[in-house]
Order: sequence, then C-alpha cells, then structure tokens
Amino acid sequence: MSEEKKQTSKANLLIVDDDDSVRVLLKEMLSVQEYNIQEAMDGSQAWDKIEKFPVNLVITDLVMPNTNGIDLIMRLRKTYPDVAILAISGGGGVSGRYDYLPVAKLLGVGDILQKPFSANDLRGKVSEILEGT
Repeated sequence: MSEEKKQTSKANLLIVDDDDSVRVLLKEMLSVQEYNIQEAMDGSQAWDKIEKFPVNLVITDLVMPNTNGIDLIMRLRKTYPDVAILAISGGGGVSGRYDYLPVAKLLGVGDILQKPFSANDLRGKVSEILEGT
C-alpha cells in the first residue's frame, strides 16, 4: 500500500466494553478523527465482529463478563497478530480491585490506558498505535 493511500484510508476500530455509556463516550471522543468504528459489549461479541469486519485497532476493556479482555487479547495475538490493541481498565476485578493493565502489556498490547482518561489521552494513544502499524 502506498504511503499516500495509507494516510487517506480510514482506520477500522473496534471498541469493546461491557458498559454502554463507556462505549458511547469512547466513540464520541474519537469522532473528531475519521475512523470506521464498531462496538462490542464483551470479548465474545468482539470476536464475532472481528471475523466479519477487518480491524486495524481493538480498544478493549479488561474486566467484562463472558469473555474478558485478557482472553480476547490472547486470542487476537494468536489468530490476528497484526491487529493493534489498546487495553483500558478502571482496575476493577472479579474479586475486588486488581490492576490487569500490566498483564495486558506483557501480552503485547500496543499500549494501555487507566480509566478515567481524557479525550486527548485516548486520541493520542490511538494515533500513536495506528502510526506504528
């Protein structure tokens, strides 16, 4: 792909979070850029979308019901190693507070963001990750 075409094509993003309001907020934060954005409420739904929708970047929460973000990241790394990943978390856990972000980093995500974060932080991380792909 030529450099010019790479710059003009829209990136395909998938936002994965079990909280509807968080997904809406993240999509709104990224709306100033021209991305094609899909949403999923957990790792299982995300996987179904990834199978049908070519994705450049997955922005995933880590603590979710059904298939959590860590499981999604491991599956993505195995099946789609070129898909970029931004892991986000508020530090919640199944049995109390636990910071899963360092685990996500060890699994090879492009970057991590601790909730809450600003729109500028999110846009900056997304741009950095997409530029590196």
